[in-house]
Amino acid sequence: MKKSLLAVAAIGAFASAAQAQSSVTVYGILDVGYIGGNTSVQDSSKGNTAGYNQGTAKSTVSQFGQSAEQTSRLGFKGSEDLGNGKSAFFTAEFQLYPQDQTLSGNTNSTNTNGGLLNRQTFVGLKDNKIGQVAVGLQYTPVFNAAAATDVGQLNNMAGNVIYASSSGITSGQAGTNSLGFTNRTANTLSFQTAKFSGFQASGIYTLNNKNQTETGVGSSSTTGGNTNASGWGLGADYTYNKFYITAAYQALKQLTTSNDLTAIWVNQQASGATAAPVAASAATAAAQITGTASNVQDNQLYAAATYDFGILKAYAQYVTRKATDTDNTNYYGKRAAEQIGVRGYITPTIEGWASAGLGRYTTFGTTQPTANFSGWQLGSNYWLSKRTNLYAIYGSTVTSTAATAAGTTVGGSMNNYAVGVRHTF
Repeated sequence: MKKSLLAVAAIGAFASAAQAQSSVTVYGILDVGYIGGNTSVQDSSKGNTAGYNQGTAKSTVSQFGQSAEQTSRLGFKGSEDLGNGKSAFFTAEFQLYPQDQTLSGNTNSTNTNGGLLNRQTFVGLKDNKIGQVAVGLQYTPVFNAAAATDVGQLNNMAGNVIYASSSGITSGQAGTNSLGFTNRTANTLSFQTAKFSGFQASGIYTLNNKNQTETGVGSSSTTGGNTNASGWGLGADYTYNKFYITAAYQALKQLTTSNDLTAIWVNQQASGATAAPVAASAATAAAQITGTASNVQDNQLYAAATYDFGILKAYAQYVTRKATDTDNTNYYGKRAAEQIGVRGYITPTIEGWASAGLGRYTTFGTTQPTANFSGWQLGSNYWLSKRTNLYAIYGSTVTSTAATAAGTTVGGSMNNYAVGVRHTF
């Protein structure tokens, strides 16, 4: 009897110890406030039609919006100690829409969120001496490198030419934060090494291939084909005292030969949309970088460095992205940009940043249109506590006019501003 009681006690103690070695954290961000802005889009082919006045369309937005400084989200992450410096871990993170009446965001002419957006969900194993591996929907090496070195910390406002985006307003020159690079990929195996003498490396391999053949009954007709999305990426960084440098490269490919399969990269590999850059049908240079992918080789490179001077941190960034039509490699769309900036505390509770950058769209097709763009951004945080801050951000982006295959000229400008409150938990 005593032995049984001792066994039960031992099992209970072991279960309690195992439970104590596991941890689950609920975390998130809620970002709301006032968002305003205006755009001016030029298209010489429009004249006085379709909202254009002598080829120029102007729009202004003023609203109580969301996610200007940082995308609102809800996440769960946890780890379990497996002993001997090894552990298992997971993350499940979803985007929130605090200003909309439905959890997944309202569906209207400018917002077509059809479900709860999965930002990242993966499970992995870690060895403290070697590194870690994970499988699932994950951020790419370029995104991780940019997140560590972007002066605006990848906010969703216009003016950042690296992480081209805007809040509350859209245009052909921005309006999407996947313009500069692919943020995340699904069906992905990732690895990250431990740090060795300041060096660390990471990489991904993404794979989602489907081959299908359908032969009609009683006939020789055959349909089907393949919808193959795959790619890889590598990144590395080095830290020496107050100096940090990083670089990442990723190559994503979408190949499709199909009569009856949906062949869209953004569905096959989340948030990795690029368009087959056929200049004869592209309205603008920017349109040849974003959109729906079919038979596209998408190569992306990012490099950046920071140095912390104490009173402020200096940033230098470079990104390039080239989407090539695999059916005809003579057709491509390329976007390149460079940006510098500073960020630091003006007082113990007031933080500020400033950035400025230049870039260019280059395409090869019927008329080889090119367009130059520039952007700048100013921002400030007033920290009420470690988890809550007020912010004010202003950004501006201008894209020069460019000749398209249709013989028209397009261009535009965007101004974006916001004040709000961000709370992390």
